[in-house]
Amino acid sequence: MSVPLWMHILNYLEISERLGTGGMPTREQLAALPAAGYQVVINLAVPESPNAVPEEAELVRQLGMTYHAVPVIWEQPTAENLRAFFAALEAHPEEKIFVHCAMNMRVSIFVCLYRVLRQGLPLVQALEDVHQIWQPNPTWQAFLEEMLSAG
Repeated sequence: MSVPLWMHILNYLEISERLGTGGMPTREQLAALPAAGYQVVINLAVPESPNAVPEEAELVRQLGMTYHAVPVIWEQPTAENLRAFFAALEAHPEEKIFVHCAMNMRVSIFVCLYRVLRQGLPLVQALEDVHQIWQPNPTWQAFLEEMLSAG
């Protein structure tokens, strides 16, 4: 049996039954998301990201899914970005959501913060998923710590 196309998304990681994350999907991988039950796509990459699909918003909507863009500048993640991400997630409490950026690095930190700050998951447990993707660089480690201390 072959692996579904959406599971080939760069750094794909299923966080829960309702939440999956990954790097930049191709057009074909985006088109496969509804078959996996995804109803919402949240994109944290900036439009200039490598391999970005310029018509992603339109394609996602044509596939019957809801689309949110929360562009996060790699070198400058902000508390405002994080609040917008939380709002996008919380706007769909019953739907299955796929969140992506270029490599699933931005996403891993944002999802970690959501799970800790909004869902009460212990930090050590939330970091396990981050570390499946990468070891945060100084910019992202500082952002993680700042957002955790701000609560």
